[in-house]
Formats: sequence, structure tokens, C-alpha cells
Amino acid sequence: MIIVTGGAGFIGSNFVLDWVREVGEPVVNVDKLTYAGNLANLASLASDARHRFVRGDIGDAAAMAALLREHRPRAVVHFAAESHVDRSIHGPGEFVQTNVVGTFRLLEATRSYWQALPSPEKEAFRFLHVSTDEVYGTLAEGDPAFSETTAYAPNSPYAASKAGSDHLVRAYHHTYGLPVLTTNCSNNYGPYQFPEKLIPLMIANALDGKALPVYGDGRQIRDWLYVGDHCSAIRRVLEAGRPGEVYNIGGNAEKRNLDVVHTLCDALQELRPRAGGYRPLIEFVADRPGHDRRYAIDARKIRAELGWSPLETFASGMARTIGWYLDHADWVASVRSGDYRNWIETNYSGRA
Repeated sequence: MIIVTGGAGFIGSNFVLDWVREVGEPVVNVDKLTYAGNLANLASLASDARHRFVRGDIGDAAAMAALLREHRPRAVVHFAAESHVDRSIHGPGEFVQTNVVGTFRLLEATRSYWQALPSPEKEAFRFLHVSTDEVYGTLAEGDPAFSETTAYAPNSPYAASKAGSDHLVRAYHHTYGLPVLTTNCSNNYGPYQFPEKLIPLMIANALDGKALPVYGDGRQIRDWLYVGDHCSAIRRVLEAGRPGEVYNIGGNAEKRNLDVVHTLCDALQELRPRAGGYRPLIEFVADRPGHDRRYAIDARKIRAELGWSPLETFASGMARTIGWYLDHADWVASVRSGDYRNWIETNYSGRA
């Protein structure tokens, strides 16, 4: 069996659902259930004996050590993290605590567990750390894409905290021999994404007839990766990745933020027509402080070594995503609670 941290969040819950369906191996899912963790994402596994949920904090070293001793996993897949740049700007302390200190304590518990394993299990064990392309900083439009050897240059508190966790994971391999794997992914989208991120926020606001806030000139470029493709890449890295190695995961879909919003508006107009369309709802607002201009992933290493490439194009992935949100209005309504509304007011009010 495996342990997954942060498995009630957006990417983590998609991974757990896909893992049970595609692999069928038991999984213990550890999540603190902060604002972005949602057990409703995992409702289809409620009676499935292969999935056990444990509410827990990766920063609780004793609790993590006890879980490892009890379940004796062959791998830990570490998603748990604070992950929203805007929230890190408003409150960086939580990001340092979870992403750096929490990862350190999880590594310590895992190292103790791993060192005590008998030889065959010790050799087969893996610790897979899920990270982001934001650790590499920003690119100009003509720059080559981020590779696994690109120097780290994080520009937000979120990115800096993830960079710190990446360095800790690398150090635990170099110093202690812990068999780690690190993945750095591009912007994910798809089902169960909390509607503070661009795509679900735009869909939810558009359907409510609310303004679609676009930072700055909207020409920031991201490489968009469908979450199902990301999950399949992680499974492949866990299966065949070389310990100590880093694998960049991208969707081969660089798009400007404004173009993404236009795509959403036009798709919604076909599916849920609105008088005058949805594009007039776009409202340019003051840019995020220190907003990175462009991210792009060079995924040649994972393609060459592990034979992985994304299955979804941007068009097919967006169609699936929009369809999911239209079909799951109750899920969207349930997560847009008072806390969510307070956050939206904090982040967007007063932006000219």
C-alpha cells in the first residue's frame, strides 16, 4: 500500500481517485482538511476498503511516524501544501510552516521508518515529492522552457516555500540516501479545483453574471496541464523513476491568461448562452505584486526516460473541465462558503 498526503485537495484527490481505479492498490490518505481539502471529492470511495482517510497534519511528526509504522507503506506520495500565490502574499507564514517545516517533519518521520525496513523493502521504498514549476522563477517570451537543471529563482512566498521543500528532499537523498523522487509540474486544471484559481473562478463568476477579474494586461503565459495527465505522470515516475532524480511535467499548452478566459467565455456561450455573451464581463484589475510573466516546461526528460506524454490537448482538457463544472453545480456551491467569499473580497476588493 501507499500513503498519500494532501489527498483531499485538488490534485491529491484526483490522484487518489485515479490510483484506486487504475492501480487498485490500497491507499491511506492523510489530509489536514484546511479550506481547500474537501472529503466530498472522495465520496465515490466512501465504501471502498482500498481507501482509508485519516485527518492529520504532516507537521505532526509523531502522528506521521505512527501511521508509517502501522501501515508499512511501500511509498509516500507527498502532495500536502499551501499552494495559492495570492494567499501566500497575504499570509506567507502558513506557507513556510506547511511547505517547509511540514515537509521537513514528514521527511524525518519517513527517514526513521525507511532506515528500519528490512533490505528488500528498504530498496523498493520511494518518497515522491510533488512540486511546481514556479520554483524556477519567470521567463521572457523568447526564453527556453524550464528544464530539470534550470537554476531556482522563486519570486513569491509560495514559490520560495516550495523551493525550500524541494531542497530538503534533495538533501535527504544526498545525505541519508532516502530514495526520493521530485516532480515539478506546470499549471493544473480540471475537476475539483478550488474556485480561487483562474479557470474555476472564471467559470463560477461567469455563470453568476459576475465580473471576470483578469490581472494586469492578461498576457501572462502559463503551460496548462490537465490534472488527469499530471496524475498519470506521477504514477509513471513512482513506477520507474530513478531515485534522486527530478522530472518536469508539462502539458505542451502555453497560453496567455486572457486567451484562456476568452476560451472559457466562448465555450460557455455555446453551452449556456447569455445575452451579449460572457466576454463583456471581463474586467482588468491591478496586477498581482511580483507577478511572474511566463512559465514553460521542457518535458523531454520524462518523455525520453519514462515514455510519458500528456494525452489531453488544451482543447480536449478544457472541454472536459467545463463540462464537469457545469454538471457539478452543487459541488461548486458547497465550496463557495462564507470563508471563500471573505477571501475573494480580501484579494479582489480595491483593485483598480
